[in-house]
Order: sequence, then C-alpha cells, then structure tokens
Amino acid sequence: MILEHGTIRTLDPSLPVASALAIAGDRVAGGVGTHETALPTPEVIDLGGRCVLPGFTDAHVHFPTWALARRELRLEGVRTVEEALDRVREALSGVASDGWLRGRGWRPPLEPDRAALDAATGDVPTALLSHDSHSLWVNSAALARAGGDLHVPGGVVELDKGVLREESAWRFRDTAVETSDEEYVDAMREGLRVAASRGVTAVHDKDGWIGALRFFQRLHAEGALTLRVWQSLPHERLAELAALGLTSGLGDSFLRLGYLKAFMDGTLGSGTARLLDGSGVEITSGEELADLVARAARSGWPVAVHAIGDLANREALDAFERTETAWRPRGLRPRIEHAQLLAEEDVLRFAALGVAASVQFSHAPSDRELADRLWAGMTHRAYAYRSLWDAGALVANGSDAPIEELDPLAGIRAGVLRDWHPEQALTLDEALRATCVNPAVLSRDERRRGRLLPGYLADLVVLDRDPFDDLESTQVVATMVGGCWVWNPPPWE
Repeated sequence: MILEHGTIRTLDPSLPVASALAIAGDRVAGGVGTHETALPTPEVIDLGGRCVLPGFTDAHVHFPTWALARRELRLEGVRTVEEALDRVREALSGVASDGWLRGRGWRPPLEPDRAALDAATGDVPTALLSHDSHSLWVNSAALARAGGDLHVPGGVVELDKGVLREESAWRFRDTAVETSDEEYVDAMREGLRVAASRGVTAVHDKDGWIGALRFFQRLHAEGALTLRVWQSLPHERLAELAALGLTSGLGDSFLRLGYLKAFMDGTLGSGTARLLDGSGVEITSGEELADLVARAARSGWPVAVHAIGDLANREALDAFERTETAWRPRGLRPRIEHAQLLAEEDVLRFAALGVAASVQFSHAPSDRELADRLWAGMTHRAYAYRSLWDAGALVANGSDAPIEELDPLAGIRAGVLRDWHPEQALTLDEALRATCVNPAVLSRDERRRGRLLPGYLADLVVLDRDPFDDLESTQVVATMVGGCWVWNPPPWE
C-alpha cells in the first residue's frame, strides 16, 4: 500500500516530513521512491492533501470504566444538589427493577446531601462518582448493600453527606456496586469503535483492579481488539505474580502485561491531595512505596504511582531515588501519574532519576477553577508541562478518561493552546511527541511504534489537514493499526 499526495509527519528528526508512505503487511516499508519495488502491485491511496501521523497513544486511561461511563448518568457541569437531582430523577426510569443507578461527573462547588438523594431515589441503590473518581455519593439504599465497615485505611467516610472518599469509595464500589463482565465487555466493544474514530491506536490502561485484563483477553480472542494495550495490574497482586514467575512484557503485539499501579494520595477535587502544608490523605507512605518498588524490581515489574500533591510527588521521587540500584540495572521504566503540583526543586529530579511524568494535558483547563481556589498562590507550579519538558523529563500524555474525555486531539490542543498559565504550554511538536512517541518508550516499544519509519508497525492516523496549519480545526479522517484500517477506510470524499 502506498499513501501519497499528502503530508507524512514521521515524528523522527532524521526525516520529519515526507510526501508519501509505503506499507507492506503490518509494517512501514519506507518512503516512496526507494521501497515501492518491494510492494508487488501496491494499492495506491490518494491522501488528497491530508496529513498522516503515527497513531495516538493514550498513556493514562481507565478504558473499561470510560466505556461503561458512556452509558451512565453524567453529572458534568452541575453546580448544585438540585441540578444533580433533576438529572437523577430523569434517569430513574431507565433503571431495572433490581438494578443500580450509576453515574459520575459531579464536582465542587456541589456539596452532596444524602437526605436529598434519598428523597429523590427512594429504594433504588444509587452510586454517583465524582469527576475525579475519588469520591462516591451514595444513598441509604446503596449503603445498606455495604456488607461491612466503611472505614478502611486510606479512606474517608462522611455519612451525613453520603460521601465515601479514596479507599472507602473504591472498596464500596468493588464490593457493593454490581457490574457484570458482560456489561463491561459490551460497553468496551463500542468504546473501541469510538477510540478508533479518534485516532487511538494504543492505550496504557489503568483498570487492572477491576479485571480489565480478562475483558481485553475476551475481545482479543474475538478478533475485536483494534488497539494495543499496555495493561496495569494492582500492586497488591505482586506476590502472586512473583510466585507464578510472570514479568512485565508478557503477551503479544496487541495485549501485554505492563506495570504495577499504586497510589500515594488523593486528588485536587476531593480535597485529598497530599501537600507540603500537611493537608490531604496518605494512601501509600514513602517507605511503603520504596519497599514496593524494590520488590517489584526483583520480579521484573516497573511501578506507576499516582501522585497529585507536592508532598506526594516528593515522597514518590524519594522512593524511586532510594531504590534506584534495584530498578535501574534491570532497565525498568518507572513513572509518576499526574504530577499535578510540584515543588520547584523537585521538577529537575524527574529527568535526573529517569522517572517519567505521565500527565494529562486536558486536566489543566478542566481543573483551573478548582486549582485557583484550593491551590491559591501555588498554581504557577501546577500542571507544569513546560518546566518538566525543559528539565529533560520524559513527558507522556494521556486523558485519564473517564475523568476527561478520551480524545487525543482535544488533549493536544489543551497542551498547546492553554491560556491559563500559558508559560507552561508546549509546542505542537512537543505535544505530538508526548502523545505518539514517549508513551511507546514507556512500554518499551520505541523501536517499533511511535514513528513512521521503515520496520515500525503501521499504526497511523489520517487527519483532514496538517495540524501545524490549523490545530483547532483538525479532525480525524481514518485510523490504521498494523496495516489494517480500523476506522473509515478509503476512498474518502
């Protein structure tokens, strides 16, 4: 196959732009003029002036949760309890007689009220996740399903409000809120189509704790997996993984075991991010993380750790520094997820240690109002993408969907065109590298994905125009994974 009459942006500095691209099987064969003789009677596709990029990787997505959330009650944009309850009442008619009302998306300034939710929902068990997924607003009918103590280490319980936070929220969600495997897998089939329509060719999934691996395995067995998955597993499973001799990288070109996931603290929106001023919730201590990283390294596993607040990030960096002799000789690639608020003296440590900053460009505009209120006087060191990049850190971009939407172009625009602390914006070239190239480094794929070079996998996205000419209006036209069109194959009008 030859793609011609367009702009090919390879994202490789040795040949950043070409006018055509040859593909043989599942690989890039090279630029037209030298390699097309290797393609017997090649199919020729006229790009009609369109632009081709390496496929987008979402380096931080809760894919099954995002897919399911597309079918749930959405509360984004509500600012009062009454606004939320109006949507709740409308959704109740769609709940099965023995089912749950599930929703998500509320955030401050809304203040949950358990009595008000009870009055609106009656006996229908209701669980409404906050925008950041770290707080859960539940009614009395839901609490009656708890089956145990709501108070767990690293959790917060506010019964008057009907709110569970952090570990208490997750424990309740995992043990009481009923979601079948069939519901997840069916939602993911549609989610894969949506992801393909947005140019996504790979994801680093964070939903290992709900069994995402088995969902993806089912889809892969069906031949329905249209993107490549670097799968997380909960760090609590390390002993089992070690006993079985399983290590990072096991799998095939579409689905591989990737890394262990842990949490240092909570979030900005839930008021549980751990800050240097002493506020927030500690989920994992620095000492516990260091022990985990060392044990994981001995078993061949890199660690990705959620850290939002400046203290949480500092303690995570300290833990990686203390254990450097355990993970570095093994070539493991650790990462801090989010890195939203950083002490200035800690920014340089990411590059110095070789710890990646796995960030989400879309969070900066989304969190702006909350950050200005809750982190007043500190926002000049929040969402510090430019500072991290200039310091030499490996910056990888994701969406954190369903917290934000799984839409790489929207994320790229957020990183480049931000008008809140614009001094932290990136160039378009940098944002593309953070979305296409750098995630492939984290999954040890830098020699086979992320660029359009001979021998690399033919994972690419066709855009309706060159984003360097008009980023705001650029749209996805088609998506290819491994030389096969997974979204909107040509010809195009």
